[in-house]
Amino acid sequence: MVDVAIKSTDGHPLVYLPRHDYYSDDLLRGILSKIRTFAMVGASTHWKRPSSYAMKYLSKKGYRVIPINPSRAGKEILGEQVYGSIADYPGHLDMVDIFRTSEEAYDITKDVIANIADKGIKVLWMQLTVRNDKAAELAEEAGLTVIMNRCPKIEYARLSGELSWSGINSKIVSAKSLRPPRA
Repeated sequence: MVDVAIKSTDGHPLVYLPRHDYYSDDLLRGILSKIRTFAMVGASTHWKRPSSYAMKYLSKKGYRVIPINPSRAGKEILGEQVYGSIADYPGHLDMVDIFRTSEEAYDITKDVIANIADKGIKVLWMQLTVRNDKAAELAEEAGLTVIMNRCPKIEYARLSGELSWSGINSKIVSAKSLRPPRA
Protein backbone atom coordinates (compact mmCIF):
# COMPACT_ATOMS: atom_id res chain seq x y z
CA MET A 1 0.00 0.00 0.00
CA VAL A 2 1.05 3.57 -0.62
CA ASP A 3 1.19 6.13 2.17
CA VAL A 4 -1.05 9.08 1.55
CA ALA A 5 -0.36 12.73 2.34
CA ILE A 6 -3.18 15.24 1.94
CA LYS A 7 -3.64 18.83 3.05
CA SER A 8 -5.80 19.65 6.06
CA THR A 9 -8.05 22.69 6.23
CA ASP A 10 -5.20 24.72 7.75
CA GLY A 11 -2.85 23.79 4.90
CA HIS A 12 -0.59 21.45 6.88
CA PRO A 13 -0.02 18.01 5.40
CA LEU A 14 -1.88 15.12 6.97
CA VAL A 15 -0.33 11.69 6.83
CA TYR A 16 -2.27 8.47 6.54
CA LEU A 17 -0.38 5.19 6.74
CA PRO A 18 -2.59 2.34 5.45
CA ARG A 19 -0.04 -0.24 6.63
CA HIS A 20 -1.26 0.53 10.15
CA ASP A 21 -4.83 -0.56 9.44
CA TYR A 22 -3.93 -4.22 9.97
CA TYR A 23 -1.27 -6.09 11.96
CA SER A 24 -0.52 -9.77 11.53
CA ASP A 25 -0.92 -12.13 14.47
CA ASP A 26 2.74 -13.07 14.02
CA LEU A 27 3.83 -9.45 14.48
CA LEU A 28 1.66 -8.95 17.58
CA ARG A 29 2.65 -12.30 19.07
CA GLY A 30 6.32 -11.51 18.39
CA ILE A 31 6.09 -8.19 20.22
CA LEU A 32 4.16 -9.61 23.16
CA SER A 33 6.57 -12.54 23.49
CA LYS A 34 9.70 -10.39 23.53
CA ILE A 35 8.78 -7.48 25.76
CA ARG A 36 9.16 -7.78 29.52
CA THR A 37 8.98 -4.23 30.88
CA PHE A 38 7.04 -1.36 29.43
CA ALA A 39 5.83 2.10 30.35
CA MET A 40 2.12 2.86 30.33
CA VAL A 41 1.80 6.59 29.66
CA GLY A 42 -1.52 7.71 31.11
CA ALA A 43 -1.84 4.98 33.74
CA SER A 44 -4.56 5.86 36.22
CA THR A 45 -4.72 5.47 39.99
CA HIS A 46 -8.51 5.04 39.65
CA TRP A 47 -9.36 1.34 39.53
CA LYS A 48 -12.40 1.95 37.29
CA ARG A 49 -10.32 3.33 34.41
CA PRO A 50 -9.43 1.09 31.43
CA SER A 51 -5.72 1.73 31.95
CA SER A 52 -6.02 0.26 35.44
CA TYR A 53 -7.70 -2.89 34.08
CA ALA A 54 -5.07 -3.28 31.39
CA MET A 55 -2.20 -2.74 33.82
CA LYS A 56 -3.58 -5.26 36.30
CA TYR A 57 -4.21 -7.92 33.62
CA LEU A 58 -0.80 -7.54 31.97
CA SER A 59 0.97 -7.53 35.34
CA LYS A 60 -0.71 -10.83 36.17
CA LYS A 61 0.56 -12.22 32.86
CA GLY A 62 4.14 -11.54 33.91
CA TYR A 63 4.84 -8.14 32.38
CA ARG A 64 6.29 -5.33 34.44
CA VAL A 65 4.16 -2.29 33.69
CA ILE A 66 5.65 1.05 34.75
CA PRO A 67 3.00 3.75 35.22
CA ILE A 68 3.80 7.18 33.76
CA ASN A 69 1.51 10.01 34.85
CA PRO A 70 2.87 13.49 35.69
CA SER A 71 -0.07 14.37 37.94
CA ARG A 72 0.37 11.17 40.00
CA ALA A 73 4.20 11.01 40.14
CA GLY A 74 5.48 9.53 43.39
CA LYS A 75 2.32 7.55 44.13
CA GLU A 76 1.92 3.83 43.51
CA ILE A 77 -0.30 1.82 41.20
CA LEU A 78 -0.44 -1.95 41.78
CA GLY A 79 2.82 -1.81 43.71
CA GLU A 80 4.71 0.12 41.00
CA GLN A 81 5.92 3.66 41.58
CA VAL A 82 4.38 6.23 39.25
CA TYR A 83 6.88 8.35 37.32
CA GLY A 84 6.26 11.78 35.86
CA SER A 85 7.90 11.01 32.53
CA ILE A 86 9.67 8.28 30.61
CA ALA A 87 13.01 9.98 31.33
CA ASP A 88 12.31 9.84 35.09
CA TYR A 89 12.15 6.03 35.10
CA PRO A 90 15.67 4.78 35.96
CA GLY A 91 15.51 1.41 34.19
CA HIS A 92 15.19 -0.29 30.82
CA LEU A 93 11.90 -0.23 28.85
CA ASP A 94 11.12 -2.57 25.97
CA MET A 95 7.97 -0.73 24.95
CA VAL A 96 5.90 2.37 25.60
CA ASP A 97 2.10 2.04 25.63
CA ILE A 98 0.28 5.34 25.06
CA PHE A 99 -2.99 5.53 26.98
CA ARG A 100 -3.63 9.18 26.12
CA THR A 101 -5.46 10.94 23.27
CA SER A 102 -4.44 10.77 19.62
CA GLU A 103 -3.54 14.46 19.76
CA GLU A 104 -1.19 13.92 22.71
CA ALA A 105 0.48 10.94 21.04
CA TYR A 106 2.75 13.13 18.88
CA ASP A 107 4.43 14.89 21.80
CA ILE A 108 4.65 11.63 23.74
CA THR A 109 6.29 10.03 20.71
CA LYS A 110 8.90 12.79 20.59
CA ASP A 111 9.62 12.09 24.27
CA VAL A 112 9.91 8.35 23.55
CA ILE A 113 12.35 9.02 20.70
CA ALA A 114 14.44 11.26 22.96
CA ASN A 115 14.78 8.31 25.37
CA ILE A 116 15.35 5.42 22.92
CA ALA A 117 19.08 5.08 23.53
CA ASP A 118 18.94 5.56 27.29
CA LYS A 119 15.97 3.22 27.88
CA GLY A 120 16.41 0.68 25.06
CA ILE A 121 12.86 1.23 23.75
CA LYS A 122 11.98 -0.90 20.70
CA VAL A 123 8.17 -0.61 20.41
CA LEU A 124 5.69 2.25 20.51
CA TRP A 125 2.13 1.01 21.08
CA MET A 126 -0.95 3.25 20.94
CA GLN A 127 -4.08 2.06 22.70
CA LEU A 128 -7.55 1.52 21.22
CA THR A 129 -8.86 4.69 19.54
CA VAL A 130 -5.37 6.24 19.67
CA ARG A 131 -4.02 6.78 16.19
CA ASN A 132 -1.57 9.43 15.12
CA ASP A 133 -0.01 8.62 11.76
CA LYS A 134 2.39 11.53 11.94
CA ALA A 135 3.68 10.24 15.28
CA ALA A 136 3.94 6.73 13.81
CA GLU A 137 5.95 8.02 10.86
CA LEU A 138 8.30 9.88 13.23
CA ALA A 139 8.72 6.79 15.45
CA GLU A 140 9.41 4.47 12.51
CA GLU A 141 12.04 6.88 11.19
CA ALA A 142 13.70 6.56 14.62
CA GLY A 143 13.70 2.75 14.29
CA LEU A 144 10.72 1.86 16.47
CA THR A 145 8.09 -0.75 15.68
CA VAL A 146 4.69 0.97 15.88
CA ILE A 147 1.26 -0.45 16.70
CA MET A 148 -1.77 1.86 16.70
CA ASN A 149 -5.40 1.51 17.75
CA ARG A 150 -4.85 -1.81 19.53
CA CYS A 151 -4.78 -2.87 23.17
CA PRO A 152 -1.99 -5.20 24.33
CA LYS A 153 -4.37 -6.66 26.94
CA ILE A 154 -6.97 -7.52 24.32
CA GLU A 155 -4.38 -8.80 21.85
CA TYR A 156 -2.79 -11.01 24.52
CA ALA A 157 -6.19 -12.44 25.48
CA ARG A 158 -7.14 -12.96 21.82
CA LEU A 159 -3.87 -14.63 20.86
CA SER A 160 -3.89 -16.91 23.91
CA GLY A 161 -7.49 -17.98 23.30
CA GLU A 162 -8.84 -16.37 26.48
CA LEU A 163 -11.25 -14.13 24.55
CA SER A 164 -12.83 -17.19 22.96
CA TRP A 165 -13.70 -18.56 26.42
CA SER A 166 -16.31 -15.84 26.77
CA GLY A 167 -17.79 -16.45 23.33
CA ILE A 168 -16.01 -13.63 21.53
CA ASN A 169 -14.96 -14.41 17.97
CA SER A 170 -11.19 -14.03 18.12
CA LYS A 171 -10.86 -15.03 14.43
CA ILE A 172 -8.51 -17.80 15.51
CA VAL A 173 -9.80 -21.29 14.77
CA SER A 174 -7.77 -24.22 16.00
CA ALA A 175 -8.32 -27.66 17.49
CA LYS A 176 -5.07 -27.20 19.40
CA SER A 177 -4.71 -25.36 22.68
CA LEU A 178 -3.32 -21.94 21.99
CA ARG A 179 -0.20 -20.88 23.81
CA PRO A 180 -0.02 -17.44 25.39
CA PRO A 181 2.17 -14.92 23.54
CA ARG A 182 4.43 -14.86 26.59
CA ALA A 183 5.52 -18.20 28.00
